[in-house]
Amino acid sequence: MTPAVVIDNLVKKFGDFVAVDHVSLKVPVGEVFGFLGPNGAGKSTTIRMLCGLLEPTSGSASVAGFDVAKDPEKVRRNLGYMSQKFSLYNDLTVEQNIDFFTGMYGVPRELRAERKEYVLRMAGLTERTGDLTATLSGGWKQRLALGCAILHDPPVIFLDEPTSGVDPIARAAFWELIADLSRTGHTVFVTTHYMDEAEYCHRLALMYAGKVIALGAPDELKAGLTEHKLLRLDTLSPLDTMRAIEHEPGILEVAVFGSGLHVVVDEVEEAISRIKARLAAESIAISRLEAISPSLEDVFVALIEAEERKAA
Repeated sequence: MTPAVVIDNLVKKFGDFVAVDHVSLKVPVGEVFGFLGPNGAGKSTTIRMLCGLLEPTSGSASVAGFDVAKDPEKVRRNLGYMSQKFSLYNDLTVEQNIDFFTGMYGVPRELRAERKEYVLRMAGLTERTGDLTATLSGGWKQRLALGCAILHDPPVIFLDEPTSGVDPIARAAFWELIADLSRTGHTVFVTTHYMDEAEYCHRLALMYAGKVIALGAPDELKAGLTEHKLLRLDTLSPLDTMRAIEHEPGILEVAVFGSGLHVVVDEVEEAISRIKARLAAESIAISRLEAISPSLEDVFVALIEAEERKAA
């Protein structure tokens, strides 16, 4: 089956600045594909090219079988797009927003009632059609925005930071909707800053400085970090603790994680002994020090820091 999204050596330059640097990847039909990376990594620029809104400097890309540079209009007709700003009209009701986007996306008149009913049912808004959009909570606006983005039943859906600023319960419900879309054959390309959400994706790409530096399923990426060991270290002074231990032999990385530290080491027992001795000498009390399994956030931090060391 032809992949839903194909990117081949895609480059985008703004003057001398390289925003996207020879990115290549394929996303199969029905996959939920996560696009991760810090601000300025090139994620949004890549998505804008895939949506036919920016012309690539070089390389190529196709969405739903259409070339983004040669057939941008056909690309846009075959995709749905939702951003963190939701792109809704707050002075219209739920139903009026749906009617507006139905016309904007060119849904055939004979299908409009059916598509409206589907979106209202999917978003759980059947009983709220007359509510002003401005009165909806962030979670309900999010559902309505997704519904409006898929009114024309596009095969590929781009979601750019769609859960930003939405509470955890609403985020979880939104990801259930994404899973339903995937099960019905829609391909979902999503950017997110939330590592817990990234776990829901079938595969992930991590971008840094315009390049894809890691690609794989969440479990594959976490397994790639197991060549080293990970410790959780909690003290009352995490920054002082970091400065005290970061140059100790056998300690590869130290990063702030929540209220404590995650420490990447070569050998667990030897590292624990060194950390205890070093912190005792600094009169820093340890409340927790133990080996743990890596999270996606640990993978994210380790890969970014490795890239930064290369660039130094």
